[in-house]
Amino acid sequence: MSPGKKSRVAKELASLAGFDLAGIAGLEPLAEADEGRRFRAWVEEGRHGTMGYMARNLERRLDPGRILPGARSVLCVALNYWNGAGEDSFQDGAGQVARYARGRDYHKVFARRLKDLEHRLAEHIPGVRTRAYVDTGPVLEKLWAERAGLGWRGKHTNLLSREWGSWLLLGEILLDTELEPDAGAEDFCGECTRCIDVCPTGAITGPYQLDANLCISYLTIEHRGSIPEELRPLMGDHVFGCDECLDVCPWNRFAQEGKEADFKPRADILAPLLEDLVTMDDAAFLKRFAGTAVMRAKREGLARNACVALGNVGGPGAMPALRRALDDPSPVVREHAAWALDRLQTLSEPR
Repeated sequence: MSPGKKSRVAKELASLAGFDLAGIAGLEPLAEADEGRRFRAWVEEGRHGTMGYMARNLERRLDPGRILPGARSVLCVALNYWNGAGEDSFQDGAGQVARYARGRDYHKVFARRLKDLEHRLAEHIPGVRTRAYVDTGPVLEKLWAERAGLGWRGKHTNLLSREWGSWLLLGEILLDTELEPDAGAEDFCGECTRCIDVCPTGAITGPYQLDANLCISYLTIEHRGSIPEELRPLMGDHVFGCDECLDVCPWNRFAQEGKEADFKPRADILAPLLEDLVTMDDAAFLKRFAGTAVMRAKREGLARNACVALGNVGGPGAMPALRRALDDPSPVVREHAAWALDRLQTLSEPR
């Protein structure tokens, strides 16, 4: 079977497995490519924050052959998760959760479909060896997705599609067989800087440049421990992730309703009350968020984030909830509760 025919078959199989987009990129070491040099500099300058795994797996990220020996191609796939329904469910005293995390954990959705796709590939390309990932391994997924023609990386560094807008989740399968690559995507950001202008913390330090240390998504999900005090007032009511730079993108006028039922927002995640998040214990956290991406933040991280949010937005029950959080078993939560109480008291004082 020729590389061109294998490529067509692979993309057809991806569609049968339920993916919205699929494309092929040829694999090569990236250490000497412009993208590889930029990524290495990003890590060396510490812009990956406390995500130590970025540095530990640096060489593997830059050379897919170290992940799957003999890797020749990558099949990049994407799922649309846009779902605008339920926006009117927001209420006073609620925290914001990023859209991708309002339903079932996307890792679980992808894992099922990628496994199915790997089986299909093995049936149609005898002897092929594969390795699948969905944001879980040392793969520069946005780079390969861009090379595979799924979209381009916008000035906020996330993938953008003329067909789907900002709302794509990515997965990839490395293969040790040659597939005909697709043409890489063209950049259609033009002169627009809306994503840069809207970022509350200035994390998008320039076009196509992100400092994770300042990013609300990083701070509320990946970062452990204390959030820098100077950033807390800028975080608003975000408790898990942030869609600010995605929401303002003009390409979202083409966004389509997602077909994946597991991505439909759950009522108890769409607009969680901050007071509940501040005071829930481990058992309540597990019962409410098991099977969702919110588990990534852990109970301590979500309660910490909710303390910051209460300190920013207040509300009738904010002070009692924060006082209860002063007795939290986590010193991190206690610290942020004390900060929030002090902030609310300062804001309430006459000027």
